[in-house]
Amino acid sequence: MEGLRKSTSPAGARTRIRKLMATIYIDNQPYQVDERQNLLHQCLSLGFDLPYFCWHPAMGSVGSCRQCAVKQYKDESDKQGRIVMACMVPASEGTRISIEDPEAAAFRKSIIEWLMINHPHDCPVCEEGGECHLQDMTLMTGHTYRRYRFKKRTFRNQYLGPFINHEMNRCITCYRCVRFYGDYAGGHDLQALGIHNTVYFGRSEDGVLENEFSGNLAEVCPTGVFTDKTLGEDYTRKWDLAAAPSVCVHCAVGCNTSPNERYGELRRIVNRYNGAVNGYFICDRGRFGYDFVNSNKRIRKPLLQRSRESRFESIDSEQALDHLRNLVVNPRRVIGIGSPRASIEANFALRKLVGPERFYNGMSEREQRLVGLVLEIYRRGPARPASPNDAEQADAVLVLGEDVANTAPRLSLNLRQAIRHKALDLAEVQGIPRWQDNSIRDAVQDAQSPMFIITPDMTRLDDAASKTLRAAPDDIARLGFAVAHDLNVNVPAVSDLSVDLQDQVHEIARALKTAKRPLVVSGLGCRSDAVIQAAANVAWALCGEERAADLCLALPECNSLGLALMGGGRLEEAFNALSKGTADTVIVLENDLYRRAARAQVDAALDDAEHVVAIDHLSNQTTARAELILPAGTFAESDGTLVSYEGRAQRFFQVMEPAGDVRESWRWLSDAAGWGWRSLDEAIASCVEDLPSLRGIEDAAPLAGFRIAGQKIPRAPHRYSGRTAQWANVTVHEPKPPVDPDTPLSFSMEGYHGIRKQPPAAIPFFWAPRWNSNESLNKFQDEVAGPLHGGNPGVRLIEPRVGASPRYFDAAPATFEPRASTSPNELLIIPLHHVFGSEELSVEGEALASRAPALYLALHPDDASRLNMHNGDSVEISVRGEKRRLPLKVNAALAPGLAGLPWGLRGMDYLELPVLGKVSKAMSA
Repeated sequence: MEGLRKSTSPAGARTRIRKLMATIYIDNQPYQVDERQNLLHQCLSLGFDLPYFCWHPAMGSVGSCRQCAVKQYKDESDKQGRIVMACMVPASEGTRISIEDPEAAAFRKSIIEWLMINHPHDCPVCEEGGECHLQDMTLMTGHTYRRYRFKKRTFRNQYLGPFINHEMNRCITCYRCVRFYGDYAGGHDLQALGIHNTVYFGRSEDGVLENEFSGNLAEVCPTGVFTDKTLGEDYTRKWDLAAAPSVCVHCAVGCNTSPNERYGELRRIVNRYNGAVNGYFICDRGRFGYDFVNSNKRIRKPLLQRSRESRFESIDSEQALDHLRNLVVNPRRVIGIGSPRASIEANFALRKLVGPERFYNGMSEREQRLVGLVLEIYRRGPARPASPNDAEQADAVLVLGEDVANTAPRLSLNLRQAIRHKALDLAEVQGIPRWQDNSIRDAVQDAQSPMFIITPDMTRLDDAASKTLRAAPDDIARLGFAVAHDLNVNVPAVSDLSVDLQDQVHEIARALKTAKRPLVVSGLGCRSDAVIQAAANVAWALCGEERAADLCLALPECNSLGLALMGGGRLEEAFNALSKGTADTVIVLENDLYRRAARAQVDAALDDAEHVVAIDHLSNQTTARAELILPAGTFAESDGTLVSYEGRAQRFFQVMEPAGDVRESWRWLSDAAGWGWRSLDEAIASCVEDLPSLRGIEDAAPLAGFRIAGQKIPRAPHRYSGRTAQWANVTVHEPKPPVDPDTPLSFSMEGYHGIRKQPPAAIPFFWAPRWNSNESLNKFQDEVAGPLHGGNPGVRLIEPRVGASPRYFDAAPATFEPRASTSPNELLIIPLHHVFGSEELSVEGEALASRAPALYLALHPDDASRLNMHNGDSVEISVRGEKRRLPLKVNAALAPGLAGLPWGLRGMDYLELPVLGKVSKAMSA
């Protein structure tokens, strides 16, 4: 297995620790297992093929399908035994079971036969075909002939929105869908609707599924009831999809994904398990935000505008490189603007080309300062940057100023599970195992661990909170500073708190202080230094010699922290260099500057530049101002490294060969500079040599030379229709597969198809003999729901200074004073984030764009009444002389004195928030 470097994962290391406490006997063979788990969990962990439907490793047992039946014996002398459901029986010391017993096997076969009575014979046209858990389990039990010859019950299907198709006739009533959607993800609009012996899983009426995790129904459902609608619009059989290990680019959580490709188009995204990050589920933005890769706004060829008055003309790659080389002959006259949505390697290549002192990281002024503050907090304090899995282990949570469901959606799902620790502990006292999901929910009812959410506006996580509070950003910070002081008197105190607020401070501090694993969550949602500093103070105040606290600081983009680790000048300094004439050429890397600064400011800077080079994959306002446009590969067509909000470096690999003149951004720059980087590995090695802060990224995944038994890892499954079919859209002959010098993966179905030897960071898809669905993941894990063989992907670049005495922040802001009395129409305008619409790339897809809200301005009813405004009125906001007209949305959840403006929506010019502005009723045209 040459070329493999060891990947480290502290979170995964903790997960792997398992005490083997019991001996059980399966078909007369002894096995050491964890007696805290059930028999189905342990049988699957040991590698046995035991059918199941209703059980799910993330959701526990309910025993509704009866499919995992085994024969249990009292002792060695018992020859008769009894049928039990493996998911409902603990793996306790001395347990004896038989999977192969003829009566148990016949029972499982009969269960399948009954489940299939009403199931349609539509496998050849079912979108789940070839990746169907029901198909797998049917074959596994030996049920191959249908005896039922009578009428089947049928259902009317529902419209569930742009993401999910509904085909209720395929349902086997396993209840997985409603358990995930309602119990696990907190959705309220999908239920089990029943009468007599008929159960219908759907909404009370047709309509869009509201929950931001609805797309997981396509993977949770073991049949074809819920399927990916975006794939169905241009359907391809699952065995004819090539895949690659990747990382979601739509926020900073770093969820692992597996993009699937066919004929040079990205067809879908599915979850790729990482026990430390996303586990079994991803959000809908990560799943359905991929269509920008196929957008008609893609830049496919180099474009050159020979004068500002002329039109763009297509040129070939060599002409483009020659033109770029001519522009950078004098590098001291060239500056580079990087991007938090571009890879480490791409940003480093630009930095190397222009020089460190002329590299600017491309974030807005405030965002760069705040991300730098987060990095400083992680580096100097004793609190550990918490992974999503760490967050899920917390037994008391304080969310300070962050709308987590919209800025870091997958993290919100972890927080929903975190509040269950009290219920699990109470159940354990009553002797109910933690995997007995339904019994626990019945026994403990509404018991939950404390979670306090303090934000300017309501959040989709509020229904899971034990207490919520609405306040302006400065008041949120003041409350955080006060909680930190209550926890540790060394933290500066906050004066002038009301008695009611002091009581709430004491309640929050008491809950955090008594918790075993307290967690503080904040981030850049409020775009406030004080809120982030307050969160750091609380987390640091919880740390002691025998106690640690976790800290989650959500960041806006997929490589925000990686760019902060690299460093770089401020965007304003880049603009100044152009206006003062110290630079005349600017190279903009995967960045629309109009989303980073005011339009007038960007216009002036680009007007001052003699030459503008844009490297990007989508046309945008910045590329429209360029002289030279170079077509960059998206995450689906390139390889690179991203650093998540917790400091986890993870590699993404291309799933398809770039078409035409498209190439990786770092390769454009390397080829222009003539460094001779022949592969991604050489780019990474150069980066690590120059930037010690990024050492470790080379270990995030296997190097390109990695082989297993002399073979690469195939991107296409061995079930693929053949190499001739792989490029049938181009030629019916069998071409030579593309050469990939950058990864240990092959563009073919040929290569190593084993399981245990595949490095976790290089697994393109999960498949095992007899397991064609995503349930095959069980075969790739050390233990079901545990790490993958070899550990969880990724390398942590930042670890806490354990035992360090923190230097607390001491600048608590003054109380926020609404200006109703002094300036009635002046309010503090704050950003409101939307999971669908606020992120730049995902909204380019039609399905996801349809879920994005229209532009609006939100006001509290008291403020709207004072200004004589009503819902739907056209209002005007004025900030520093610039005016914008928007429809009014009256929002009772918004704190008074604030005006909420959607962040990042299309059609809205950049405005640095929060900022004071005047709101007035718009005059009729």
